[in-house]
Amino acid sequence: MEIPDIAEILRTSRKIAFVGCSRDPAKDAHTVPAYMQAQGYRIIPVNPSASEILGEKCYPSLSALGERPDIVDIFRPSNEVMGIVKEILRLTEEVKPSVIWTQLGIEDDEARKLAEHNSIVFVENKCIMVEHRKLLG
Repeated sequence: MEIPDIAEILRTSRKIAFVGCSRDPAKDAHTVPAYMQAQGYRIIPVNPSASEILGEKCYPSLSALGERPDIVDIFRPSNEVMGIVKEILRLTEEVKPSVIWTQLGIEDDEARKLAEHNSIVFVENKCIMVEHRKLLG
């Protein structure tokens, strides 16, 4: 497993899809995307139970996006990561992200191996906001 260059990922990425993005300002799945948005990133909320989050159109699934996010950031339980990775792998090359990121406490070795086998960088068990503040803040 090659260790991803997180600073380089954050420097070169501009568009982040947040799977499990929340409307609830008390949740990390809301505050983290809000922080990244405030840092100049375009956020794409993915949540089947919302139509808009943080002023952005919300999509019910990754397959509904129709555009390529640089990063797919996962705010879902570890046992859902494999399904999300498989959904990403079904996307066309035009919309497939180059990076999958799982937030703190979210890990799945098999999903990571599957993503890496398909040439998708996998950053696991790290908060994108914390990493941004630490490396580029």
